[in-house]
Amino acid sequence: MSDVNVRYGLLTLLRDHGPQSRARLADRLQVPRPRLLAELDRLVASGTVVEAGHPTSRGTRRSPCVQINPCLRFAAVDLDTRSVGVEITDGRLRVVASHQEHCDIRTGPVQVLGRVTQILHAMRAEGHFARLDAIGIGLPGPVSFREGVPVCPPIMPGWDRHPVRDVLADEHGCPVAVDNDVNVMTLGEQHSGVARTVDDLIFVKIGSGIGCGVQIDGRVYRGAAGCAGDIGHIQVDADGPVCSCGNVGCLEAAFSQEALTRHAESAAGGDGSPLLAERLAANGSLTARDVADGAAAGDAVCIGLVRDGGRRVGQVLAGLVSFMNPSMIVIGGDVAELGHILLAELRSVVYQRSVPLATGDLPIVLSELRGRAGVVGAAVLASELAYGGTA
Repeated sequence: MSDVNVRYGLLTLLRDHGPQSRARLADRLQVPRPRLLAELDRLVASGTVVEAGHPTSRGTRRSPCVQINPCLRFAAVDLDTRSVGVEITDGRLRVVASHQEHCDIRTGPVQVLGRVTQILHAMRAEGHFARLDAIGIGLPGPVSFREGVPVCPPIMPGWDRHPVRDVLADEHGCPVAVDNDVNVMTLGEQHSGVARTVDDLIFVKIGSGIGCGVQIDGRVYRGAAGCAGDIGHIQVDADGPVCSCGNVGCLEAAFSQEALTRHAESAAGGDGSPLLAERLAANGSLTARDVADGAAAGDAVCIGLVRDGGRRVGQVLAGLVSFMNPSMIVIGGDVAELGHILLAELRSVVYQRSVPLATGDLPIVLSELRGRAGVVGAAVLASELAYGGTA
């Protein structure tokens, strides 16, 4: 194990399990104790790790513990098409402060990142941190992880190749990691959600777009250029509507939040669904929540919309299951509010169409973190950067 890996292993153990004795750390990392002690001495000298007193012990000798410096601070930024969430955490990813507000990604990077900076400056002024040790940020579009820039994002006009990482690093004086929002949500779900014990994971976000994060052997798989998992632009209907990417019949064009709203408003305009018609008349528009409420109330049109979407997503996932053989599939994003009707249809298609060996013990579940998956994952991303790993 290299020195970098020893350092990373030490810090992530302390991050995820709290104060540990030196003897316990040596046992868990399976490295010679003198080597571990030398690395710990360097971390203590840098201020990243501090002494934490003695643990409770039944014996007469008690080995002193070490812990992540409680003063470390990370900023986690979750950008969606219509909102921004920001959290400040300590080195163990415990939340110190949080803020969420409406934010239209289409106003462009200068305005949106400027607002992120204003929020962070306000949090600093309120005393939540003196300085940041790292920032993690998720963006709702394709990202070059290596360069820290979005690349041709179809729903983010004006963002192509904008230097997000460099802009935030220069403004806040700390390292910054930028990734696709679905990869970030995958990190969050694996660290703190339903997939905590899973190493081979598919996380599917169904919201303004559709994408999936792929985790293999405990590591996010990004592909050669960083766009692995972009399942929203797999064709599911050769005669379907034009997608935002310019192609025809993409999964995203058939069952994203916008597509579901379009189908629901069309159904509300006729005699098919009095419930949707009433909601549309009252509010002027419909949402995935309206369809979910209608399906729960037994509205046949709403149930049909949910099942059709679940069937289309299931067809795509069935191929991924047979190809990758994951340990779990987690469904998240705003459209996951459609709940168990969506889940049941999706499961039915995957279990029917994938090879039995891959689905014999495959849970397909809803996200445990729901709307917090992105901001939790962004905090994980920041800590991985600060601790010397690659999420």
